[in-house]
Amino acid sequence: MTSADLVQRLGIPSGPLFFPVTAYGADGSVDLDTYRAHVRQGVAAGAAAVFACCGTGEFHALTPEEFEACVRAAVEETAGRVPVVAGAGYGTALAVRYARLAEAAGADGLLAMPPYLVVAGQEGLLRHYREMAAATALPVIVYQRDNAVFTPETVVGLARTEGIIGLKDGLGDLDLMQRIVSAVRTEVPGDFLYFNGLPTAEQTQLSYLAIGVNLYSSAVFCFAPEIALAFHRALIDGDRATVARLLDGFYRPFVELRARGRGYAVSLVKAGVRMRGLDVGEVRPPLHEPGEDHVKQLAEIIERGYALLEEAQ
Repeated sequence: MTSADLVQRLGIPSGPLFFPVTAYGADGSVDLDTYRAHVRQGVAAGAAAVFACCGTGEFHALTPEEFEACVRAAVEETAGRVPVVAGAGYGTALAVRYARLAEAAGADGLLAMPPYLVVAGQEGLLRHYREMAAATALPVIVYQRDNAVFTPETVVGLARTEGIIGLKDGLGDLDLMQRIVSAVRTEVPGDFLYFNGLPTAEQTQLSYLAIGVNLYSSAVFCFAPEIALAFHRALIDGDRATVARLLDGFYRPFVELRARGRGYAVSLVKAGVRMRGLDVGEVRPPLHEPGEDHVKQLAEIIERGYALLEEAQ
């Protein structure tokens, strides 16, 4: 898939962007059969794209061999119906290796995760992502968060780089994002994509929409696809009453629960998937499972979310 093709398919999504969890068996190894079922269910539920082995998919915990196997499984299960974008990261050499593994596995694009550990200057960051983009023919979306925070000038440089098609923001600085959007629009006119990549992005998406960021990741889609779809449709249709109802009754309580434990942006999602009847296993260390009381609260929040959908019918 060319950069233009991926931009076109992601630019106006027909449904939420799906970030599947990675399934593990009882012995802790990757469970590809369950992972395939998870991907199939997400595509059947209406996902517009599959982002395999990214943050929610515990990219940090996977060996290169496990990563390639999961990306290949996602590609096979989607069968071209929606694009598959794979995570890639760490230092430049390893990021290039993961990028090439993703390309070999049939991925349509890459989500470039922040570099490992070091806090680099803008010149070094730009070089890092340019080397990633040059390593394969896959289009690249750069993920801004943690130790990879960019000035507007650097994002202009990224947008001018062949193969880099977008920026996913996991920082949440709306002033910075507005300046980035404005600078790229001025200096590099065209179809550069922007994504809200904050955990539970639905909670902040109204604010991102106001500055021209209309794409967002949805971890909720992993375990409550009907709620995520209803929210997505309401945003597209301008149905602010439904958006407010779901924010107040489901998303805000979920975000407040998520904030009660480090790593809950992943482990709560896996707990939710298990509640839906698919045993995707626990998270790998250094993440940890949510406490029993928090799992009970999650079940209540999910039940309330589905009740809100029924009330709206």
